[in-house]
Amino acid sequence: MKVIFLKDVKGKGKKGEVKNVADGYANNFLLKQGLAVEANTSAVSTLNAQKKKEEKQAIEELNEAKKLKEVIEKINVELNAKSGEGGRLFGSITSKQIAEELNKKHQIKIDKRKIELNDAIRSLGYTKVPVKLHQEVIATLNVHVKELS
Repeated sequence: MKVIFLKDVKGKGKKGEVKNVADGYANNFLLKQGLAVEANTSAVSTLNAQKKKEEKQAIEELNEAKKLKEVIEKINVELNAKSGEGGRLFGSITSKQIAEELNKKHQIKIDKRKIELNDAIRSLGYTKVPVKLHQEVIATLNVHVKELS
């Protein structure tokens, strides 16, 4: 029997796949558990429409990420911190602080986990920080750490 998987089933198929499985397995397990539906013409057309909708949504997300990249790359985030000799900070600047400052000053909400700061900033000056906005879009944010006066 041909079925369309509604959820991932380990060893059998992933969500959205159309596969041929044994009749008993389909009737007694997949259909009863709501893991799959029989692949008739209406179910297949619904699946195709859903895939088109998901593709369109993915394209929109990519375009939004590209627009946000242009905005972010023009921004300078300025943070103040106490420092000692040679411009070394007493402490460090973290991705959380950068995300909060972006939200406060520029009204851009970005999850701190998307700011790819390998190690916290520990010195004064300018630092270029990569921000992963989408799987394919990475923006570079300029962070300026100034001495607290």
